[in-house]
Amino acid sequence: MTSAVASRLEASVDELEVRAYTVPTDAPEADGTLSWDSTTIVVVHAGAGGETGVGYTYADLATAKLIESKLAGVVRGREALSPQAAWMAMVGAIRNSGRPGISSMAIAAVDLALWDLKARLLGLPLCKLLGMANESVPVYGSGGFTAYPLARLTEQLGGWAQQGIPRVKMKVGSSPAEDPGRVIAARETVGPNVELFVDANGGYARKQALALAARFRADADVSWFEEPVSSDDLPGLRLLRDRAPAGMAIAAGEYGYAAPYFLRMLDAGAVDVLQADVTRCAGITELLRVDGLCRAHSVPLSLHCGPAIHLHPGLALQQLVHLEYFHDHVRIEHLLFDGVVEPRDGALWPDLDRPGNGLELKPKEAERYAA
Repeated sequence: MTSAVASRLEASVDELEVRAYTVPTDAPEADGTLSWDSTTIVVVHAGAGGETGVGYTYADLATAKLIESKLAGVVRGREALSPQAAWMAMVGAIRNSGRPGISSMAIAAVDLALWDLKARLLGLPLCKLLGMANESVPVYGSGGFTAYPLARLTEQLGGWAQQGIPRVKMKVGSSPAEDPGRVIAARETVGPNVELFVDANGGYARKQALALAARFRADADVSWFEEPVSSDDLPGLRLLRDRAPAGMAIAAGEYGYAAPYFLRMLDAGAVDVLQADVTRCAGITELLRVDGLCRAHSVPLSLHCGPAIHLHPGLALQQLVHLEYFHDHVRIEHLLFDGVVEPRDGALWPDLDRPGNGLELKPKEAERYAA
């Protein structure tokens, strides 16, 4: 073993930097329970042994402050090849701040940077370090915001279908009386051979969601109903799962911040497909546990948003079915990072010639959006 290799294997984290960037949306956006006009991304760089790893989360500016005040100090000086040890230290450090919410998103951004750093120190693509269960990650086009006029909705969904993405998702729930007509228009646009998903973001009541599930399935062959009721309403989700039309999957889980949340949802039999977000659920270290929970319960796992940061972890998941190719995050990732891959044959494929997660922040472009 050469001294250069040995120094990388023994390297400690000597740098942890965090920056936040706020990017305006390209049009007003809304879903069943929220509207917004910008998105903030919190980016972490972790350095050791002459290499730098990058990770990020989509979260409030306060998340960056929490990383600086609570996490940076417990990560610096730790072995760069042991991200799990750093993860446990970070969880301990935020005990009094609360595990759900921005604490878990802060841990996620750092954990993602540390796993990326480890892969770069070893000269490997991150998916090879984690172990590949899949050659590619299937995607579904996602947007179709309730703030969109019908022309914009159909143009966006139809565009993904024309790109060869065989599944698309639209938002519902802001105006329930208008939703059946919008869903029918979406189906007419994408044609009969593209799967159509809807996402209410918890915007409906239980019986209302049941009635609309029947209409969406009968009128437009909708095969995925995400958060028909609040994800906190496990009995309501179970009701929908039991009584929704055959061929319609009930999905939820994107707001999970820790393994016990996902376990409760699975034990309740609340979903046909569990969702998880690596930028919310405390990073790769916890996401791998969520995949194990799904395997133990024989439930598929779908990844939420942030396609570029999810690609390499997604390749390691045994229960993976697909990844959300979310309009806002696709746009931000292309604006701010080099190494973002485009869908091919309805999936994302890793560039195995690039080490780590393959992403590099474009500092000049990013500086325009510095928060």
